[in-house]
Amino acid sequence: MAINRREFLQYMSIASASGVLAPASAHAARSSDMYAAPAFGNARILHMTDCHAQLNPVNFREPSINLGIGNAHGKPPHLVGKNLLDAFSLTDPRLQHAFTYLNFSDAAQRYGKMGGFAHLKTLIDQQRAEVGDSRSILLDGGDTWQGSGTSLWTRGRDMLGAANLLGVDAMTGHWEFTYPEEEIRQLVDSFDGEFLAQNVIVSEEALFDDAIAYDEDTGHAFKPYTIKTVGGARIAVIGQAFPYTPIANPQRFIPNWSFGIRDQEMQALVDDIRGKEKPDAVIVLSHNGMDVDLKMASVVTGIDAIFGGHTHDGVPGAIPVSNRSGKTLVSNAGSNGKFLGVMDLDIKNGAVKGFRYRLLPIFSNLLEADKEMQAYIDQARAPYLDTLTEELAVCDDLLYRRGNFNGTFDQIICDAQRAVGDAQIALSPGFRWGTSVLPGQAVTMEAVLDQTAITYPETYVREMAGSEIKLILEDVCDNLFNTDPYYQQGGDMVRLGGMDYTVDPKQTINHRISDMQLDDGTAIEANKRYKVAGWATSGTQSSGPPIWDVVADYLREQSEFSIKKMNTPKIKNMDGNPGLGLG
Repeated sequence: MAINRREFLQYMSIASASGVLAPASAHAARSSDMYAAPAFGNARILHMTDCHAQLNPVNFREPSINLGIGNAHGKPPHLVGKNLLDAFSLTDPRLQHAFTYLNFSDAAQRYGKMGGFAHLKTLIDQQRAEVGDSRSILLDGGDTWQGSGTSLWTRGRDMLGAANLLGVDAMTGHWEFTYPEEEIRQLVDSFDGEFLAQNVIVSEEALFDDAIAYDEDTGHAFKPYTIKTVGGARIAVIGQAFPYTPIANPQRFIPNWSFGIRDQEMQALVDDIRGKEKPDAVIVLSHNGMDVDLKMASVVTGIDAIFGGHTHDGVPGAIPVSNRSGKTLVSNAGSNGKFLGVMDLDIKNGAVKGFRYRLLPIFSNLLEADKEMQAYIDQARAPYLDTLTEELAVCDDLLYRRGNFNGTFDQIICDAQRAVGDAQIALSPGFRWGTSVLPGQAVTMEAVLDQTAITYPETYVREMAGSEIKLILEDVCDNLFNTDPYYQQGGDMVRLGGMDYTVDPKQTINHRISDMQLDDGTAIEANKRYKVAGWATSGTQSSGPPIWDVVADYLREQSEFSIKKMNTPKIKNMDGNPGLGLG
């Protein structure tokens, strides 16, 4: 079971005193203060995840709503705004901006954009140089080949080249699996590091038909783990891909593969590695989502640290989780290229004796762009600049996506679908990727593609009964708020246009959603049919135009506009929840 609040606060007190949270110091006024820390240990693990193909610096607003239910109440990652700042003693205003939604528009103007692979490259090189040759490794938690127009048009190859320039040693995946298997294998073959996934298995039927597998005896589609020598220590790195890929994304792209959490297989693999390889440390590069990682850490023994992704949680500290044989550290390094996780391990006598963890925000105005990486990015983007830079409209509001229930950019997507499809209701997936646009800035085609660039973008308009709409909402809500993390898939609530509802996250499936009504206040009836627009079907492919064309056409007609209505639900029984912010 995860640590209780008393244990967590005690750990944070120790961490602050020992310098784990050094970047949060009020004295971090200069770039060197922001990124430098006293040397510790003999092995440095650098971790990035969920960049979603953002090669250039971006604005990305962190959530104002990230509710923790049941045992997750009040614990990382379910802390937002001031609650997160207080829990991790973040006093530097720049870090308050990086880790929260507070005063986002003003702070973004003040501190500039974040991330960008040229600035990330500079920081990685700095962090590696601090500890010297052969004393660090760079891990990529996945969702790297998808999320931008250029990644879609180059089929992930722009990101592959950038990752190779960064010097990524190992990665795992999720949205990587939304390309067909043949393309995935071509990209993996061109990757200079190792693609790891202990939980992706080739079906027996496919193996019988001579499907490709890393190991035909075990059925592993990819190498399950690797051994890296870091600072003289042998570290086993196990890959854990997103467990629910064939549910959350179309299985038609990867019909030969099965996924799953597979914690029993993980335990057997850890035991086998420790018995045969005799490593000094075992770590997991995961795309489970942080809540799933926290549970896995409590039931699987022998793992020293889990470097997690998928849920886009920028958590400033590594959380120690107790299990029957000791403790496992769990971290999550945010998204959209905003952060680099740095864990320094002190490894002696075949075991981890201590650690220091920092989640470093990548401020593009504090880190000089690496010239070689910037030249690569400029070259990769050059053929597409005319399309990417088209200015579609200007909005008076801050446009963002991330949050449990709705975002302003999601509202635009829903409004566009309703207008173009002449629909009463619109549905849009609760994707957690997508950059932010500041008030008064032009909404470009690139910004639209940052929200929509997937390999199954087709739209639809069809009739649905009120009961069907409620079933969809209940199903996604259970995925988001199930008290057992193993039944959570990591996305946010489906976004809606044209209707409102009430939600009680503490209820059980089929009892969370109530008071569904259209924008004019008319109650949605179970047996009545409604015209509904949507996109990104994971089952049968739809036949409508791609969503980015629908949104772009809508915005071109707007010129200058503000969002007239946000279809955000009324939330019940969440008063005082530390994951519920004010805006």
